[in-house]
Amino acid sequence: MKKFIAFTSIITLLIGCGKTSDKGELVGVKGAKWHPEKPYGMTLVPGGAFIMGKSDEDVAGVGDATTKTVTVRSFYMDETEITNREYRQFVEWVKDSTMRVRLAIMADESGIKPGDAAGKGKKAGSIGDFAFNDADPEKMTAYDKYMYDNYYSIGTDDDPYAGRRLNKKVKLIKDTKAYPDEYYTEVMDSMYLPLEASYNGLRTIDVDKLKFRYSWMDIQAAAKAKVGKRKDFIKTEEVKVYPDTTVWIKDFAYSYNEPMHNDYFWHQAYGDYPVVGVKWSQAKAFCAWRTLNKNSYIKSKKKGRDQINSFRLPSEAEWEYSARGGLESATYPWGGPYTKNDRGCFLANFKPNRGDYAADQALYTVEAKSYEPNGYNLYNMAGNVAEWTDSAYDPNAYEYVSSMNPNNMDKTNQRKVVRGGSWKDVAYFLQVGTRTFEYADSARSFIGFRTVQDYMGTQSTGNGTGKIKKK
Repeated sequence: MKKFIAFTSIITLLIGCGKTSDKGELVGVKGAKWHPEKPYGMTLVPGGAFIMGKSDEDVAGVGDATTKTVTVRSFYMDETEITNREYRQFVEWVKDSTMRVRLAIMADESGIKPGDAAGKGKKAGSIGDFAFNDADPEKMTAYDKYMYDNYYSIGTDDDPYAGRRLNKKVKLIKDTKAYPDEYYTEVMDSMYLPLEASYNGLRTIDVDKLKFRYSWMDIQAAAKAKVGKRKDFIKTEEVKVYPDTTVWIKDFAYSYNEPMHNDYFWHQAYGDYPVVGVKWSQAKAFCAWRTLNKNSYIKSKKKGRDQINSFRLPSEAEWEYSARGGLESATYPWGGPYTKNDRGCFLANFKPNRGDYAADQALYTVEAKSYEPNGYNLYNMAGNVAEWTDSAYDPNAYEYVSSMNPNNMDKTNQRKVVRGGSWKDVAYFLQVGTRTFEYADSARSFIGFRTVQDYMGTQSTGNGTGKIKKK
């Protein structure tokens, strides 16, 4: 028996030392090709050290921005604030997915399968064409069948249809005259406000049903947990994505802002203006969706490609470093100390003089790509709309304390740092060193956001195959 075990060990060793292409060298494991690319609409902010805080006199005497040297790594940042057009892409994606999920559930509950009614091409013949892709077990792979039997068919407590795959090849039918059957009509009807809530004969979508669900890992909590006592730190969030358009009324009850409430977010005239009325949690959800959307495309179209790292909100230090644009001890992104150039033109959109909002040629916001960019090619880092950061506000220190779920934050962490000033602020709030805050569960007509992504360096010179090239 001992001889047999020894013989087996030798055979295993010989097999393990079989033919390889590494020639016995330490070449590392085979990996996918890495093709770094500049994210669309972003600019590279080179890392470095800078003096953070008020480099000049603190006119307001707040005393919450003392100077200190901070070093940040390189990262990409959106050239402009996220616009209405860009945020609407997020909303439309959620709306499309929500409709498809509801249609698939209806098809599942009704027992209607794809092909039960004749359709032409990508046009549905019945609600069955919107059924989950796993509706027909005969067309499932061994892996898909296993996952369906052990996970998808069971679901979770929060979502009984978790993991089910949607059929996105069939186009949604938006023309009421072309609805394929009564089941499809019932689902689409449920997405809109009731008839008695119609306005001027038009039924609008029920925006409360547009929710984005995603998962994230609470890394900070995991790092603080003791070894052996760590719990499950994977969290799931569900966020209503539609911005609060009533902020134009609530923020300024004494003025006539009804046109902004009615048109600002959805009308094409404001497509390139910064989105407002977005809570901190909604900005975080947008970052998660942007990451998911890009990685889904890479997975479906770019075989063998590494997925991108996450989009996120900038930390307070990253935001200030970016706003300075490489200028040391500057008052504003363009330097300073004045808010006008040598021709007497204002350099940002804010409240100049004694409250003459239109003196800078803008009563409210302006297009996101307005005025001259700073040294890092970033537009409106001062004025237009203030911007959410990922950092919690502490008047005594600069902190990076982030929690995705506002319900799990104490009163201090609920206060999120907002930077840059806005169209309704005086010049003091436009200064790169000025700090202020807003509560994470608040939406304002003067707060927007922009995203960042960590810079992973330039492309490796290795071939990434784990093989030694022949000479």
